[in-house]
Amino acid sequence: MGCSFSGLNALYDSASGDVWINEHRFKIIRQLGEGGFAYVFLVKEVITDTSDGGVSNKIKDPSHISDDGTYAMKKVLIQNNEQLEFVKEEIRISSLFNHPNLLPLLDHAIIPVKGAPQQNWTHEAYLLFPVHLDGTLLDNAKTMKAKKESFSTSDVLQIFRQLCAGLKHMHNLETPYAHNDVKPGNVLLTHRKGQPPLAILMDFGSARPARKQIRSRPEALQLQEWASEHVSAPYRAPELWDCPSHADIDERTDVWSLGCTLYAIMYGVSPFEYALGESGGSLQLAVMNAQIKWPTNAKPSYPEALHQFVSWMLQPQPTVRPRIDDIVIHVDKLIQKFSV
Repeated sequence: MGCSFSGLNALYDSASGDVWINEHRFKIIRQLGEGGFAYVFLVKEVITDTSDGGVSNKIKDPSHISDDGTYAMKKVLIQNNEQLEFVKEEIRISSLFNHPNLLPLLDHAIIPVKGAPQQNWTHEAYLLFPVHLDGTLLDNAKTMKAKKESFSTSDVLQIFRQLCAGLKHMHNLETPYAHNDVKPGNVLLTHRKGQPPLAILMDFGSARPARKQIRSRPEALQLQEWASEHVSAPYRAPELWDCPSHADIDERTDVWSLGCTLYAIMYGVSPFEYALGESGGSLQLAVMNAQIKWPTNAKPSYPEALHQFVSWMLQPQPTVRPRIDDIVIHVDKLIQKFSV
């Protein structure tokens, strides 16, 4: 995976703030974020006379090529074989998707590293993506809350429609995939003049084939344990909190998360986070019983049809929960009705 070039990172990282992803060199501009053992940087490609035209030559879709050579780079410090396989799986799964509302992986490299005695990681992974500097839906929600602003009904529906389009692509593959962590922190927004924001779903680290047959208590407990590590609690479907010993799990776990995310586009939080602040409140209990709390006196007041739409997706029984194709049909009708 480009070790001959990417292996130079040990030299360049400390010396000049440059990194190599295969045969392409990037200058680190600044850090954009971090979480766990992963760091996200804004980088700019360094083009020299000996360059082969740059990373743009490897990018299949011209719309993903940066005009000014800037990209987002995720650096992951890998401590063991389990984490190594996890990152390899994220890279493999990311390469399956090709949709304007799913963040594409443009290039990647995984390199073995030997560092100081106190260094406890064995590999570093570098993943290159298009950059979206307006932040996530979560970032935007915090900013808007501070300014006492909200999305218009039209923008709520347009943002949501784009997320549906990306998930429909994943759910309708020959082997359907579930994203498994749909939430505002995994939705990138780019503001556009005179148009609704562009919404792009990112982070496929938890994405897996959507359909699982659970046929024993150990299998059910194993799924619950996996979900507790990889699926954010306020957006986690009931069947991932308390899985029956005989169950058919499918991509409608994402539909639950999608319903929570639609609520969050309107009100800035999951519909169940109120339980975290209640004395004796239980997030799991609120989720299992689909106890949605609607804000009172919220401005703007959204149409009741949007509240009904959220409730339709938040069916505790997955067998009666709608599928993504049904949701797309319904959101298109709502857009027609409420667009300005």
